[in-house]
Amino acid sequence: MPQALYQPFPLPGLARGHVWHHVPETRRPRHFHSEPELNLIAAGSAAFGVGDSTISVAAGDLLWWSPGQDHVLLDASPDFDLYVIGLTPELSARVLGQDNLPAHAGATRVRLGQAALLKLQSLCAVDIGTDPSAVEHHIGDLWRDAHTSRLTTLDKHAFTNVAIESLMERPEFRRDDVALAARGHPTDISRHFHKDVGLTFTEFRTRLRLLRFINIADARRMNLLSAAIDAGFGSYSQCHRVFQATLGCSPRRFFSTDLRTRMEEAVVSPEQESRS
Repeated sequence: MPQALYQPFPLPGLARGHVWHHVPETRRPRHFHSEPELNLIAAGSAAFGVGDSTISVAAGDLLWWSPGQDHVLLDASPDFDLYVIGLTPELSARVLGQDNLPAHAGATRVRLGQAALLKLQSLCAVDIGTDPSAVEHHIGDLWRDAHTSRLTTLDKHAFTNVAIESLMERPEFRRDDVALAARGHPTDISRHFHKDVGLTFTEFRTRLRLLRFINIADARRMNLLSAAIDAGFGSYSQCHRVFQATLGCSPRRFFSTDLRTRMEEAVVSPEQESRS
């Protein structure tokens, strides 16, 4: 599995959502975060790395990155035009209401018709200012429209959708638990999940537990032991091993030095990313 950094979605100001227009001169390295994210391809073509897979996209494609899913822009045509939309899981839940649980699954890539593309593109291009309420209202409309489009497209196996929904609610779920919920065989769960997500079931579950650990530790101001247990790890030593293997540092170094900031703010040039 390619190495990925923990990089939260950039949310300037006090609003819990943001839309930004891609700047081709610099790119974020391969990364994952707890915020769900949409990418709208307005023009051109590109290739994205997703786990150990690659997705080719063109104008009119809408991409969805679920919490924990690593992604990176690998290559793009000279006329590539991209809008990136992200929001906190809490705002997503409020906007989608009862539809929030299926929002974790659904299609990764949606092919939009011309009318739908122009509508979303015009919403993305609006200057929404800095007032948090106005920003969140606008992002909510965007998010709701995009989510509706995602639910009309099926590009994952039903087992994968059940697995993602289950793990979002309970990252401690084992493969056998998901197989029972999906009424499938554990081997089939693993096979379809890896094909659809580009990660193994265990790798994805580990990401979600680490994200929960970081969120809990932030809220408790460094009580790492209790955060590890509440995040679903059997012990702090297990959490430490997984954290080190995934992010390349210990939890204490991550939380108590400037490494976290440097990791979150890292950018690469297109040439660097194409060589990675």
